[in-house]
Amino acid sequence: MTAPPAPHPRRWQILGVLCLSLVVVMVDNTILNVAIPSLLSELDATTSDVQWMIDAYSLVFAGLLITAGSLGDRHGRRRAMLIGFALFGAGSLLAAFAANPAQLVAMRAVMGVGGALLMPGTLSIMAQVFGPDERAKAFAIWGAMSMVGLAAGPTLGGLLLEHFWWGSVFLVNVPVTVVAVIGLLVLVPESRGPRRRPDVPGAVLSTAGMSALVWAIISGPQHGWTGARTLTAAGAGIAALALFVWWQARNPEPMLDLRLLRRREFSAAATMIAMFGFALAGVLFALTQLLQLVHGYGPLKAGLALLPVAVAAGAGNGLGAWLESRFGGRPALVAGFGVLAAGLAVLGLTATDDGYAVLAAGLVIVGFGAGAGTPAAYSTLMAAVPPEEAGVGSAVNDAGQELGSALGVAVLGSVISAAYARGLPSTAPSSARHSLGEALAAGDPGLTSAAKDAFAHAVTVGSLAAAGVMLAAALFAAFALRGTPRPTASDAEPEKVAGAA
Repeated sequence: MTAPPAPHPRRWQILGVLCLSLVVVMVDNTILNVAIPSLLSELDATTSDVQWMIDAYSLVFAGLLITAGSLGDRHGRRRAMLIGFALFGAGSLLAAFAANPAQLVAMRAVMGVGGALLMPGTLSIMAQVFGPDERAKAFAIWGAMSMVGLAAGPTLGGLLLEHFWWGSVFLVNVPVTVVAVIGLLVLVPESRGPRRRPDVPGAVLSTAGMSALVWAIISGPQHGWTGARTLTAAGAGIAALALFVWWQARNPEPMLDLRLLRRREFSAAATMIAMFGFALAGVLFALTQLLQLVHGYGPLKAGLALLPVAVAAGAGNGLGAWLESRFGGRPALVAGFGVLAAGLAVLGLTATDDGYAVLAAGLVIVGFGAGAGTPAAYSTLMAAVPPEEAGVGSAVNDAGQELGSALGVAVLGSVISAAYARGLPSTAPSSARHSLGEALAAGDPGLTSAAKDAFAHAVTVGSLAAAGVMLAAALFAAFALRGTPRPTASDAEPEKVAGAA
C-alpha cells in the first residue's frame, strides 16, 4: 500500500490561519445579540427589523453551505475562502456604516454569502495538510477556537459597545479579515478535488431547501409551530431537499455523493455535532438573557461571565485528543458528551440565589465536556470523507451544526418561554407573559420579582432538556459507532497539496 504524502511542513501555521477564519465566523454569530438595544434606538429599527438583521445572515449562510463546499472542491478551497473573506470583509465594512435597517439587513446577507464560502474550507484544508496521526490534535485546537469564538462574541460586543457606537461590532471584522487573507495567500496551499461539471439544479435545490428549513425553524417560536407560515416553509424545505436527494442519485456528476451519507461514521458524527449545536446554542442564548435581565449584568460583564466555557474547553480538548489517540473516537465522544450532559444538569439545578460561583462551576463542566467530545466528532466525520469530497463533506457538517444551533435557539427558546409563562402568577397581565422584558417594563416591583423567578426556573427547565439531549448524544455515540475501526495512518490518503513536502 502506498504511504500517504508527508504532512505539510507549515501545517501548524496553516492551522493558525484556519482557526482565525473560524473565530471570525463564530464571533459574528453571537456578537450582534448584545447590540440589539443600540440598533433599536440608534437606527430607529423595529423588533422585526432586528430579527431580520440576525436571520438574514443565518438564512444565507445555511442555505449556501453545501453549494459553497462543492464549489471549493471543484475550483479550489483556498480560492473559495479568499472570495468568502472578500465578501465577508466588505459586508462588515458597509454594515458598520449602514444608514437604515434595510441596508444593514442586505449587508448581513452579503456576510452570510462570505461565511458560507469560507467556512467549509477550514476543515477540508486541515484534512489535507495534516497526517492521520496528527489530525486529532489539530481538530482539538480547531474545536477549542470554535468555543472561544462562541463565548467571545458577547464579551467583545459588550466591550466595544461600552466605548464605541453599534457599528464597531461589524468594523472589528475588517482588520481580522485582512490578516486572514494575508495568511491564506502566504501560508495556505491550494487544493481541490477532480474537475466536474457544475450541478446547477443541485445547487438551487440545496440552497432553497436549507434556507426554507432554517426559516421554518426561526419562524416557529414567533408564528407558532403549527402555524401556516411555519408549516408551509417546512414543507417547502423538506420537498426541496427530497428533490435534491433524488437528483443527486441520478446525476452522474453530483455535488454531493450520497454514498457519503450512507457511511455510518459520517452520518453518526454529523448527527452528534448537530445535537451538540442544539444543546449548546440554546442554553448559551438563554444564559445571556438570564445574566442580563435577572442578575442585572451589563453586556460586557455578561460576556465575561460566559468565558469559563471557552477556558475549560481548551483544557478538555487536550484530554479529548489524548483519549482519541489512545482508545479511539468512540470512548472520547461518550466521555466528553457525558460530561457535557452533567454540566448542563448542574446549570439546570442552579437556583437563582446560589450566586455566580455555582453557575461558573456548571459552565466549566460544560466547556470541559464539549472540549473533550467535539474533536473526536470532527475527526471521525472527516476520516470518513474521501479527499476529493472534503469540501462538501465539511459543508454537510457545517450545515448540520447550523441547523442544530438554529433548532436549539428556537426549540429550547420555546420550551423556556412556555415554562416562564406557566411560572407567572395568575394575576400577571397578558403582556408580561410574552417576555421577561415586557414584564420588567411594566415597572411593578411585585411583578418584576415574580417574573425574574419564573424566568430563572424556565432556564432551569431548558438546561435540563439540553442535558437530556446530550445524554442521548452520548448513548447514540456508544451504540452507533460500536464496531467501527480506529482510523490509522493508512486508512486515507490525502490528495497531494501544492507546496507539500
